[in-house]
Amino acid sequence: MGLLTDHAVDLAAVYTDLHANPELGFHETRTAALVAAQLSASGFEVTTGVGVTGVVGLLRNGDGPLVLLRADMDALPVEERTGLAYASVARAVTDSGMDVPVMHACGHDVHVTCLLGACAALSADSPSWSGTLIAVFQPAEELGAGAQAMVDDGLVERFGRPAVVLGQHVAPLPAGIIGLRHGAAFAAADTLSIVLHGRGGHGSRPEASVDPVVMAAATVTRLQTIVSRELAGSDTAVVTVGSLHAGTAANIIPDRAELQLSIRTTGADVRTRVLAAVERIVRGEAVAAGAPRDPEITMGASFPAVVNDPDAARFTQPALESVARMVVDPGLVTGSEDVGVLATAAGAPCVFWILGGADPADFGGATTVEEIAAKMVDLPSNHSPMYAPQVVPTLDMGTAALVAAARRWLGQS
Repeated sequence: MGLLTDHAVDLAAVYTDLHANPELGFHETRTAALVAAQLSASGFEVTTGVGVTGVVGLLRNGDGPLVLLRADMDALPVEERTGLAYASVARAVTDSGMDVPVMHACGHDVHVTCLLGACAALSADSPSWSGTLIAVFQPAEELGAGAQAMVDDGLVERFGRPAVVLGQHVAPLPAGIIGLRHGAAFAAADTLSIVLHGRGGHGSRPEASVDPVVMAAATVTRLQTIVSRELAGSDTAVVTVGSLHAGTAANIIPDRAELQLSIRTTGADVRTRVLAAVERIVRGEAVAAGAPRDPEITMGASFPAVVNDPDAARFTQPALESVARMVVDPGLVTGSEDVGVLATAAGAPCVFWILGGADPADFGGATTVEEIAAKMVDLPSNHSPMYAPQVVPTLDMGTAALVAAARRWLGQS
């Protein structure tokens, strides 16, 4: 792979192994064992089971700051369709009892591999820096619960308060490009589960029923007007209905429909207005349909916005520029991440960047953010069953970025 050929971590081998063996949030036992073994081989003090399945590695190397590098480990209930030789065919049973396919459709296998590579590189070159490196391999980012679980398990109290929290997320930017935004970087996210109650009956006699399928359809359509008709053009929000389940047969009107919503917002005021609008619309459609019971609206996982400390981002950027082909401001990302929970708990600045993982040939020479964004629309994105980051040079670049950023913060020996 180039960067680490003289060290213990074979990046390609680790990555393809992780990709072929994904695990859902809080069930990353095989992944955690692999991580622990690699960290031990690199000379780290290793603690497992932090926040259920999280792994923490410490490398003490004299006086200097404590620098935290973070990667997330969990995969998604997605059936892979990339056709790769190392594609996942794994299945798992969710905590709710559903049998689902599992895939690293968000690139967390890239994150784990790059952090293991960075740990090996920094350990092998310990005479050049001074301080303590803490490597955090976090579970359950997709559930919005993993970072908080590690904090609740005493991450800061047990392992120390870092001077900075550093991390990255692979995305379909061209490989070799890093996206770093100063200030608000990733949106806040809220997950809502909604149950609409109807009155079941025979499909041939709708007049004797209250059809929750029609109620759900009207609700989904009306929810799309929140962003288009209730927010200013300068506000940023996304309202997505990612799941709608109702009924068991064509000739039966069911008595309930279930929706799952993902809401992305920037700014507390926008979040408050969007959530209030969702509740108003859901309850209003139920009343309009003559529902026999009020709908049930349950808040699920919530991700706070990720805000890169502007001073810390400015301090880190030259390090990233030293290894990347280009560092760009990607604009505000409507995706969400829980890495900010770690920084908030530690009272430390956060610097979190996007790692390009797409084939540069797919971008036809695009050089500006606008040109790159236009090309990205046609590429498989995170959470797609077709998402497959390019192995070379993504793994080397991601490893080099973490090493360079950590060195920027660690003391010189």
